[in-house]
Amino acid sequence: MAKVLCVLYPDPVTGYPPKYARNEIPVITAYPNGQTVPSPKGPLGFKPGELVGCVSGELGLRRYLESHGHELVVTSDKDGADSTFDRHLPDADVVISQPFWPAYLTAERIAKAKKLKLALTAGIGSDHVDLKAAAAHGITVAEETFSNSISVAEHVVMMVLSLVRNYLPSHQYAVNGGWNIADCVSRSYDLEGMHFGTIAAGRIGLAVLRRLKPFDVHLHYYDPHRLSAEIERELNLTYHPTPESLVKVCDVINLQSPLYPATEHMFDDRMFELVKHGTYLINTARGKLCDRDAVVRALESGKLAGYAGDVWYPQPAPVDHPWRRMPNQGMTPHISGSSLAGQARYAAGTLEILECFFEGRPIRPEYLIVDGGNLAGTGAGSYKLG
Repeated sequence: MAKVLCVLYPDPVTGYPPKYARNEIPVITAYPNGQTVPSPKGPLGFKPGELVGCVSGELGLRRYLESHGHELVVTSDKDGADSTFDRHLPDADVVISQPFWPAYLTAERIAKAKKLKLALTAGIGSDHVDLKAAAAHGITVAEETFSNSISVAEHVVMMVLSLVRNYLPSHQYAVNGGWNIADCVSRSYDLEGMHFGTIAAGRIGLAVLRRLKPFDVHLHYYDPHRLSAEIERELNLTYHPTPESLVKVCDVINLQSPLYPATEHMFDDRMFELVKHGTYLINTARGKLCDRDAVVRALESGKLAGYAGDVWYPQPAPVDHPWRRMPNQGMTPHISGSSLAGQARYAAGTLEILECFFEGRPIRPEYLIVDGGNLAGTGAGSYKLG
C-alpha cells in the first residue's frame, strides 16, 4: 500500500460543490502539436467540467486509489513545520501538488521524505520542486505537459486586451454608477499595429503568438530553441537572439519562460531600463521571473504602462504583497491554468501517471521532468539542474 499526499487549493467560500454555469465542456482529443490528451485506463472519478482542483474535489482520485489499497491524504495546509503536509510527508510515497497552490518541495523537505518516489504536478510547471535534490534522491518528477497550455494562452490574450484597452478601471466606473468616458479612454489604446513579443515560445508562448496574429500586431519572440523557418514565415515572426534585444522594441511583452536559477529575477531594474516607456508586461509563467519591487518601481515611474500577472511568489501571496496595490495592474490569483476544462485534463493526466507508476509502466516522456537521477523528457528541454 502506498500513501499519496495531495495538496490542493481550498474549497469555494460559498461551499462545495458550486452551482455550475454550464452543463458540459467541449471534448478535446488532441493538442495543437498532435499529442493526445491524457488517456488513463480506468474510469475518471469525476465528470469533466466539475471543480476537482480544490480539496473536496480531490482530483477525482479517491475511488481509484482506495480501490487499489492505497491511502489518500488531501489538504490545503502546506506551509510551516506543523502543517498537515509536513506531518504526513515523511511517510508519503507520492506527493501531488498544483502550481496554483504549490507545496514547495525544498531540499530540506525532500531530505525528510525518506519514502518519496514520485513528485507529481497536477498541471504544468515543476519549479516548486527542488529538481536537483529530487534527482539526487532518485525521485521521479512528472507533470501533465500541454494539459492547460491553451487555458493559459487564452488568459494571456485576455490580460493583454484588458491592459491596453484600460478595461478594468472602465468596468469599475460602470459598477460604481459613473459614466466617466474621458477618464476611461485617457489610458485606452488600440492593440492593432503594436509590437508584441514573447520571451519563450514553447507550447504556451507559440499558442499566444498564433492567437494574436489576427490582431494585426508585429510579432516578436526569443527562445533558446529557435522555431522552424516555416513557423516564422507563417506568423511573420521576428526572432531575437536575446531577451534584451526583444524588450527594446516591443510595446507588449509576454513572459512564458520556465523558472530556474538563471531566469530568476530576469526582469529587474537593469532590464526595465531597456524597455520602451509605456510598455505593458504580462506574466503568467512564474512570479520570480520578476524582481517584485522592480515591477512596482517601473509602474510608479510610468516605465510600465501596465502589468498583468497571474503568478506570484510565494503562493498564495500574503495580504500585504505590494503587487496587490500597485497602480495600473491586472493581477489575478493563479487561475489561468485551472479553468474547469484545464482541470479535467490535468486531473485525467494525474490518474494516467499514477496508473503507470503503480503498474510499473513507463510514464509518457512528455510528462517526465526528472527520472533516473537526471532531467528527462520535457524536463531535459525546459529546465536546468542547479
